[in-house]
Amino acid sequence: MKELVEIIAKSLVDLPDEVVVTEEETQDAIVLKLKVADEDMGKVIGKQGRIAKSIRTVVKAAASKGDKKVIVDILQ
Repeated sequence: MKELVEIIAKSLVDLPDEVVVTEEETQDAIVLKLKVADEDMGKVIGKQGRIAKSIRTVVKAAASKGDKKVIVDILQ
């Protein structure tokens, strides 16, 4: 899942080298934390959060075969 979020984010931003995705696994969920450059934050979030919601939907669909919930957090 980490690689999926990283590929999507790098394709959206102007500074793909500054995209960092970290993965934390808890007992019942996997938390993916996405960090991008400040000037690229709007491109990842989108108008009214539409891009962020789409990223979360794609990751949720890809993780549906697993038994753990996947959460995508976008950090500033």
